Amino acid sequence: MVIRILNDEVASQIAAGEVVERPASVVKELIENSIDAGATSVQIKLEEAGKKLIEVSDDGCGIPSSEIPLAVSRHATSKLTTAADLFSIHTLGFRGEALASICSVSRTTITSRFEEEKTGSKLVVEGGKAGELQKVGVPRGTVVKVEQLFYNVPARLKFLKSDRTEKRLINELVTKYALVYSDIRFSLRYDKKDVLRTSGGADKREVLSHLFGIENAKKLIPVLNIDDDISISGFISPTSVTRSNRKGIHIFVNGRPIHDIALVTSMINAYHTLLMVGRYPFGVIFLEMPTEMVDINVHPTKYEVRFREKDRVFRSVGRAVRKALLASSPIPEASINNWDSSGRKGDAFAGGVGLLGNESLIGPSWWFQGRVGKPGTGSDKFTSPSSGIGQEEFEKMRSPLLRLVGQIASTYIVAEGPDGLYLIDQHAAHERILFEKFIEQKNGIIPSQRLLQPVTIQLTAPEAAEIQEKLSIINKLGFDIEPFGHNTYVIRAIPSLLFGMQPETAVRVLVEDFEEDEIPLQNEIEAKIIARICKSVAVKGGQTLSTAEQQQLLLDLEKCESPRTCPHGRPTMIHLSVDLLERQFGRKGAK
Repeated sequence: MVIRILNDEVASQIAAGEVVERPASVVKELIENSIDAGATSVQIKLEEAGKKLIEVSDDGCGIPSSEIPLAVSRHATSKLTTAADLFSIHTLGFRGEALASICSVSRTTITSRFEEEKTGSKLVVEGGKAGELQKVGVPRGTVVKVEQLFYNVPARLKFLKSDRTEKRLINELVTKYALVYSDIRFSLRYDKKDVLRTSGGADKREVLSHLFGIENAKKLIPVLNIDDDISISGFISPTSVTRSNRKGIHIFVNGRPIHDIALVTSMINAYHTLLMVGRYPFGVIFLEMPTEMVDINVHPTKYEVRFREKDRVFRSVGRAVRKALLASSPIPEASINNWDSSGRKGDAFAGGVGLLGNESLIGPSWWFQGRVGKPGTGSDKFTSPSSGIGQEEFEKMRSPLLRLVGQIASTYIVAEGPDGLYLIDQHAAHERILFEKFIEQKNGIIPSQRLLQPVTIQLTAPEAAEIQEKLSIINKLGFDIEPFGHNTYVIRAIPSLLFGMQPETAVRVLVEDFEEDEIPLQNEIEAKIIARICKSVAVKGGQTLSTAEQQQLLLDLEKCESPRTCPHGRPTMIHLSVDLLERQFGRKGAK
């Protein structure tokens, strides 16, 4: 093989692969340039999720006309001059790669007027090749227009996610910068539609409402702690408001968003013994420290950093969060919906869905109307994951007749079958039961509960986009939801299954907390929404059930066509055969 030096075009595209991974990468680099230029207003416009157009304009100091051609060259920067400067960086950008990388994989137009010049300049760069510099009349500041991203490397386009995912990533990115630089006005438009707009009034809670929602933003607990030369501030969620994943935790170091698992873990550990297993806090943490204490020159994306005293930084974050939590000491709120007419606390459902009259654990009496068939006969027909397999294999997937033994740890039901012992996860089993009943009724009219007073709900931009995209399907499932202004919806009815839940909570069921569970249903939008609802309403682990409720759950599980797994693919039961038990107790020799 012959060793050769790559030409500039190929080398530029290889280098661009480290900096420009997707449209959000372009937005990030351009926003950082605007902030470094001292902008007080940053406007971002996108078309086709940034693949067709990304335009970032600001009112910063601008670029001198003589330096614009140099700005699109590799390793050209005004942020540092020597290697020693890498440890005293006070700007977001410093590598001198961003503009060159962007220009090498797109058609880019840079228009700028330096604050000390009377006219501006315009430069068009196509695939890394710059045209002639033109004089134009423009206001002070810079406008960078990136068109046809990856047009000359089409293979990169195949690795991008859906438009909705790319938009969500850009929205989260812009919101983060608007949060840490809350004194700057940010606006974000998708296809000529406003998605995000901040006032630049330095009110971080205004931006937090875009990130976490208005109601959650109001409940956040402020954090403030100074540990010698390390300053820690931010906002964290109270113990009463949690999520099922860590995605809501955002860390910033010296005004820069970073990814650091250890810092996220430190924040989570501060909630130790205060949260249920599997629940996580959310919030934002801002760290300020001398530049020599942190190395940001780890990766071209600048998301990774190294700390000189990492253990001290992690301990400081944990102490600051724990101190804020203990200082707030919120008193748990009780809802009247959690009590039945006798004053006894209902424990069958979270969110106040309790047992009323003769209604069983599985729901109100209408839930059983029209249900025909004996347990295990398979007379209830619907589209099942088990369709297409042989009858013998199908019967093996069915649940045998079970005799209730009892409940363990208020989470698992013990039952005896004809061939051994069964341990049943009550939450997963209840999910499966509700899912099949919901699927059975979805082709007809799903009962819904009209609200006496319509309720409005303010969503974040990604949540509103998800609701809007599936609104017609959602309204077929017993909801009655209508748009009511920017990222706002009015709720007029919810499914009767959710009776007792707050309408706002019922709607948030559709947009929060279930991303990691939806892979088995990702191509079945309607089933995915139903699975979300069932997961929220199903009886939870840790809830004590009466003997009658346990028995009813077993009976309904026997009727299911796919009783072995919940809708998300997790097992509902574990089987301990008689043969296994005999071998474990030494009644049979090991085979």
